[in-house]
Amino acid sequence: MSEPLPDNQQPAGHPHASEPKHPGGAARFVLVLSACAAFAYGLDLLTKTWVLSSMSEGDVIPVFPPLLHWHFIRNSGAAFSIGEDYTWVFTIIMTVVAAGIIFYARRIRSIWWSIALGFLLGGVLGNLTDRLFREPGFGVGHVVDFIALPNFAIFNIADSAIVGSVILWCLLTLRGVGMDGKRITDGEARSGKGRSGGRRDQEPSSGQDSA
Repeated sequence: MSEPLPDNQQPAGHPHASEPKHPGGAARFVLVLSACAAFAYGLDLLTKTWVLSSMSEGDVIPVFPPLLHWHFIRNSGAAFSIGEDYTWVFTIIMTVVAAGIIFYARRIRSIWWSIALGFLLGGVLGNLTDRLFREPGFGVGHVVDFIALPNFAIFNIADSAIVGSVILWCLLTLRGVGMDGKRITDGEARSGKGRSGGRRDQEPSSGQDSA
């Protein structure tokens, strides 16, 4: 008498057959997120290191005048120097955002969401590094900004990554693409039949296996 086959080797339709496993599925999205975060963070760190080593605070270097200049400033607040007296608040917010992205990273099943959250994480970590380790002290450090455009705030690579990720986030939301990679239509949204409540997620009523 032959030994029974393991569950994962049972023929399709067998009551003990298990679903095929893809161990690299979730890891692929985490890898994309990590790569985008590392790229944004690394580029931000390199450019800030260059600015600190080659420019003095207040220096202005023409790049493509009058459209683009390097203008080295230190920003204790948010964009447009908002909240300069509440640096520690931004430090806490960025820490919470970074922790939230890392916590939910393994739940993502969309390449585009992986890219969006990856660049958001890299940008947040870039500015958070400044808040934690630059002058005047831990948690209240000033962010290094140097990219200057006409009639616009002076910003850095981390800011660019954050803004780009938010734009992509909005586009994905408008298109109804969820972080699980599934798409919800306007009709489903109005009827309340989302990804968890729609008919396509219900078990077959006949009691037989679906194809």
